[in-house]
Amino acid sequence: MFCGFGAVVLLVLILDSDTVRARNAAFADLQSEVVRLEKEAITGREQLVVVRNSLTVADEEVVVTQGEAERVLETIRALEIEVARMQNQTLASKQHVNELASDLKNLDEEQRRLGAPQPAEQDSGSKVREVRGEGDRQYLTGLKMGGQRVLILVDVSASMLDETIINVVRRRNMDTASKRSAPKWLRALKTADWLVSNLPAAASFQLYTFSTQAGAAFSGTEGKWLKTSARKDVDGAIQALSQTIPGGGTSLYHALAVAKKLSPRPDNILLVTDGLPTQGRDKPSSTTVSADQRLQHFQAAVRTLPSGVPVNTVLLPMEGDAYAAAAFWKLAQETRGSFLTPARDWP
Repeated sequence: MFCGFGAVVLLVLILDSDTVRARNAAFADLQSEVVRLEKEAITGREQLVVVRNSLTVADEEVVVTQGEAERVLETIRALEIEVARMQNQTLASKQHVNELASDLKNLDEEQRRLGAPQPAEQDSGSKVREVRGEGDRQYLTGLKMGGQRVLILVDVSASMLDETIINVVRRRNMDTASKRSAPKWLRALKTADWLVSNLPAAASFQLYTFSTQAGAAFSGTEGKWLKTSARKDVDGAIQALSQTIPGGGTSLYHALAVAKKLSPRPDNILLVTDGLPTQGRDKPSSTTVSADQRLQHFQAAVRTLPSGVPVNTVLLPMEGDAYAAAAFWKLAQETRGSFLTPARDWP
């Protein structure tokens, strides 16, 4: 009996040991799975944080983009209103011109009816190019047009689009056609045309434009003198200038430095601009420039001039440039040139 009871106990112990080992193996497997799942949960929480941050940044960008879109729409609406106003002004101007033309035609007919002699076609004299205007309006009588080699420098910076800063900014954002038709720029073109047309017939000339850099208006003529007696040179320079679109800052340093690059050097300089430069030889680090800094840029540019070359300045109007008139007048005195501001309706 005792032997049988011992055998039963031994059998129970053997079976229980196998059960414990099986349980321990299963527990180890489950514990490993728990660790893996905990790691996946941690990784998932980290990715969730990244996704939430990305979503926050995207929401902020959406808000900023919506604000920019609203500002752009407001600008577009303002420009549309301005374009409509300018179109109305243009239509009114065209109507006024048509009325004046009709009145002039009626006067001519009345004159013929009364038997008055008709004026003969005026002789163009020594002009190298015909410039049409109202009568004999020689407002630039004090300008020194002589010289064997005349360098004409025309400012094509953004300020040549208008006379006030706010209008310059508005026109700068318009299309190319609107920039080319800006009244102030058209005045500059007419002034340059008048200057070229009234040069001595036996002289040489060169027409350069300048903003932040300077270059010949007539492509392919850099560093070369053109002939006023050659119609293709005169017309080519004027037509090339009319295709220029004003933009950028103003560096008078690069403009006056052209006088040293041309060979032989010019003996007369005609400068068409609207104020003191906004930068010197290099691009400024700041987006704003004070009146004193503009005067310093002007003085540095003047120091690049060759000695003995007169500078004749035609100064067009520009808002907020108090030192310009005095500075260019002083330049005219020091170089034995001239300084003037033409009437608004010239030429």
